[in-house]
Amino acid sequence: MKKLLLAEDDFDFAAILKQYLELHQFEVIWAENGEIALDYFSNQTFDICVLDVMMPKLDGFSLAEKIITINPEIPFIFLTARKLKEDKIIGLKLGADDYIIKPFEVDELILRLQNILKRIEQKRSLDGNNIIEIGSYIFDNERLTLNNKNHVQQLTEMEASLIEYLYLNHNQLLKRDQILMSVWKKDDYFSGRSMDVFISRLRKYFNSDPKISIESTRNIGLEFKIEKP
Repeated sequence: MKKLLLAEDDFDFAAILKQYLELHQFEVIWAENGEIALDYFSNQTFDICVLDVMMPKLDGFSLAEKIITINPEIPFIFLTARKLKEDKIIGLKLGADDYIIKPFEVDELILRLQNILKRIEQKRSLDGNNIIEIGSYIFDNERLTLNNKNHVQQLTEMEASLIEYLYLNHNQLLKRDQILMSVWKKDDYFSGRSMDVFISRLRKYFNSDPKISIESTRNIGLEFKIEKP
């Protein structure tokens, strides 16, 4: 059971959300404002946080900054009723794993939480092991190579970082801004154009394995698909 910190000032919504999360095997500690949430985080150990942006005493962004100083590795998701792109960029720059706009389906939140935790577990299992099998390819993140049978493709550091990120999130639709903030550390026009170029390269690198594909969804993002044998 994963322990989750929920910081949300809407009592009714928080009560329903807490109950639903607990039904899906999360241990939920609820805080009604940012100051209480920070106190809980300072004195307990959590696996993931769900933070409302607009809260009294300490808003979600400020809370996240303080949480990161305590544990830089903690994953967190922002919840907000605001649809401003600037807010989303601020959240992603802080290192948020996701940003969900209210209203939303609770099942969607559960799925995103599960995907984040799964990715973290996969990454931990890869730590210390730089060799990753991707379909018929062998990806060496230390030597920056992608090996398929008799061909070895030398990679740039950015190509290797992008491959690792896509692999850790394979078979799920990734938003463009998620990829940009995670790999390029910024979301602007030039970074977006750069990402398009790198994705085209990766499609060529993986084109000899029909079970691997990078599929784009217009104006949303892309999916790195790996079919099971």
